[in-house]
Amino acid sequence: MTDDTRSRPTVHALLSDGTTVCIRPVQQGDHEQLQGFYEEMSAENRRMRFFTASRRSAAMAADRASAPPHPGYQALMAESKDQVIGLAEYEVGDDAASAEISVAVNDMLHHHGVGTLLVEHLVSAARSDGITMFTADALSENHEVLRLFADLGLRTTRSFEGPEVRCAIDLDEDDAYLSAVEARGGAADVASLEPLLRPNAIAVVGAGRRPRSVGRALLHHLHAGGFTRRLFAVNPRATSILGVPSYPSVSALPKVPDLAVLAVPATALPDAAQECGKAGVRALLVVSAGLDSGQAEALMATCRTYGMRLVGPNCLGVTNTDPALSLDATFAADHPRPGTAGVAVQSGGVGIALLDGLSRLGIGVSTFASLGDKYDVSGNDMLQWWENDNRTELALLHLESFGNPRAFSRTARRVTRRMPVLTVDAGRTDAGRRAAASHTAAAATPTMTRQALFTQAGITATRSVGELLEAAALLHSQPLPTGTRVAIVSNSGGTGVLAADACAEAGLSLPPLTPSVVESLRAVLPDGATAVNPLDVTAAVTEAQLGDCVDRIMRHPGIDAVLLALVPTAVAAATGDDLVRALTSGPARRAHPVAVVRLEQDLPVRLLPTRDGGTIPAYAEPGSAARALAHASRRGAWLSRPAGTVPDLAEADTVRARTVAETYLSTHPDGGWLDPHTCAELLDCYGVPQLPWSWAETEDETVIAAERLRGPDGRVVMKAHWPGRLHRSEQHAVHLDLEGEAQVRASFRDFENRFAGLMTGVVVQPPAARGTELFAGVVQDEVFGPLVLFGLGGTATEVLADHAARLAPLTDLDVHDLITAPRCAPLLFGTHGSGPVDLQGLEQLLSRMSRMASDLPQLAEADFNPVLATPDAVTVLDARVRLLPRRAQDPYLRRLR
Repeated sequence: MTDDTRSRPTVHALLSDGTTVCIRPVQQGDHEQLQGFYEEMSAENRRMRFFTASRRSAAMAADRASAPPHPGYQALMAESKDQVIGLAEYEVGDDAASAEISVAVNDMLHHHGVGTLLVEHLVSAARSDGITMFTADALSENHEVLRLFADLGLRTTRSFEGPEVRCAIDLDEDDAYLSAVEARGGAADVASLEPLLRPNAIAVVGAGRRPRSVGRALLHHLHAGGFTRRLFAVNPRATSILGVPSYPSVSALPKVPDLAVLAVPATALPDAAQECGKAGVRALLVVSAGLDSGQAEALMATCRTYGMRLVGPNCLGVTNTDPALSLDATFAADHPRPGTAGVAVQSGGVGIALLDGLSRLGIGVSTFASLGDKYDVSGNDMLQWWENDNRTELALLHLESFGNPRAFSRTARRVTRRMPVLTVDAGRTDAGRRAAASHTAAAATPTMTRQALFTQAGITATRSVGELLEAAALLHSQPLPTGTRVAIVSNSGGTGVLAADACAEAGLSLPPLTPSVVESLRAVLPDGATAVNPLDVTAAVTEAQLGDCVDRIMRHPGIDAVLLALVPTAVAAATGDDLVRALTSGPARRAHPVAVVRLEQDLPVRLLPTRDGGTIPAYAEPGSAARALAHASRRGAWLSRPAGTVPDLAEADTVRARTVAETYLSTHPDGGWLDPHTCAELLDCYGVPQLPWSWAETEDETVIAAERLRGPDGRVVMKAHWPGRLHRSEQHAVHLDLEGEAQVRASFRDFENRFAGLMTGVVVQPPAARGTELFAGVVQDEVFGPLVLFGLGGTATEVLADHAARLAPLTDLDVHDLITAPRCAPLLFGTHGSGPVDLQGLEQLLSRMSRMASDLPQLAEADFNPVLATPDAVTVLDARVRLLPRRAQDPYLRRLR
């Protein structure tokens, strides 16, 4: 347990009403404030807290909380505008794993979530100090504190002793607790965004009189867009701008605005924000750019001090198309069409493209936020808003960075079960890094990490803004396919071939039609039509025949989607037939999704209106339609799967593993690669299967080890070792198949000569059995957390880069995906007649690696290569682990950026 109980950082977090508080450790200088906090309590509140109404209890409590720091005690207090509004503390007794907790909250702020927020932070602090249980004594009539403990989401038991209740709270972090924290955080988040996205009054600060002024453009957009509530301009040189009343300062406004739009130079931002905070403004939208570090720090400090949420700086603005509000605080060229798509972007240019595209398609926008430099409000905030606004049915994101990816992932997993969440996977390439690398940190590219996040969270990741809109059109208008089987219908054989190629490239399949379906189709199609998949219905097909054909294919149980590739023909024109009308005159929502390809179409994607008020997507290219169907298919597959569970691994010795890591770092304060002994001990804490080995530092020790470890054929393997050694095979630091004492001695001398001054010893092992060589590794990403990699191993890992990745902690389904994703997967399942490897052992290995990385924030990198997989066992032949002096960061703790 650490004795540095006051080293925890000061953070800001949201109460249930959306207001901001500061959570920080108590310092010795806080005594006077704390005593005043207790003395200002009502007598009844003091009695509930101390079991007596005596004011002397207040002084004693302040003495304890502000005493010099000592091990086993932690006190956190909540402040609002420099006033103490709550305190929570724990103290360890005789049992180092248990601590007694107490909570006190200002009389006027009960039921605002102050106590719950403090306890959540205290739980996180206690866990990092090895505490597993909180106990608390309360009067049985203290219903508020008893309800607080009961509603935490942690397992709580009670025992009654006269008028008192003894509560025992198990601090194990499970999904129930995380879900409870998420629910509280989501409600607070949504409440905090109300002043930003549903303001009752807005002030545009910096609205100029010059036509090219950004502030003037914002004011014009708000005014012309029909904002239904109070709108003001702030400009000391005007009394009215564009018909909007103007005032010299925010403090001079007749009504305090909920939202202030700041369009002032960067140098003026800190003062403008300070004035808004003092006036009581609840949210800021900062479009200004070019802040230096001092201005940025001052802006954020002001926002936190006064509890203002912030969008920007350097952003396009925000929009809420709700007719009751008509808020368009952007300087985009046009007002977006009201609709059902929520949009959050960091790039203003991407935002304009999405607003225009969604309006053109007819999908429209519910809420739009250009996050800019994203100092505060993030994509995670917007997801939670859309989840609760009862208007949004589709979420589109363009994020260049992630503040808290693990919290974002949990939110996205929940939201994407209610609506499609789509993103552009921006910044996929990185010329300075290669996936084809021989150790885990090099193999883990930013692209691989982001894709793991998107895949696990069920997010539809596209490669461009155009592809994003194409996928959005289909997901908005059509049901999800239940698989990847597509039937292609075309009135031109060549167009059908192009569509078939596009489907195959997108990962879709074209199954043959059953004889009964073929017979049914031939009965309605013109002579010369080919009733195979793809279907060529010929240029002679009529509107009625095509509609009948589609309806019959829809009834085919082996088809999940229909793609129609149509070209205009003189035959149809001469007869007055409109082949597209064959679709739009029928129902829009058929049993399976329908997509149309029209090569003559001038726009990449359109939504064709149907007679029943729905729409059908039409694409100018077969590839666009196929990609959209593939995205829909993957979403359908993700939704059909259970959530998955993280394996328990009760045998994992987490306490011992942390001791191993702390002991190593105590003698290596800068961290480093573990020596073979320490590495093996750490792996043993998690039951990672390793090939027997022995360490030797002299020639004679090597001979003794070889005699003990010889395989049935009398041979051994010798590996040279030194701190930081990476590529044994490239450096020829491995000798295989050594027979007899002479070869062992010769090999040792060879290493001594070639690695003189570098080598610290050798590892001797028996030869491994024949099997499939695999690679498994973990890298601790400072932003995304631990990433587990898996794929083909041995020297082939450097050449083929056949790796898959998932973010830890891995569920059982994540483990399955890791094993089946690499191109080498068929080798593991015995598809080439060799029989499957020990798949259960492979699953166990990946789960154990995930648990080790989740337990140990100090684990910077683990590299198991090769891992030998045989039908009987999975064994790590070579393992390297690197530790760094890192402190655990609770990714799910409620706090603002």
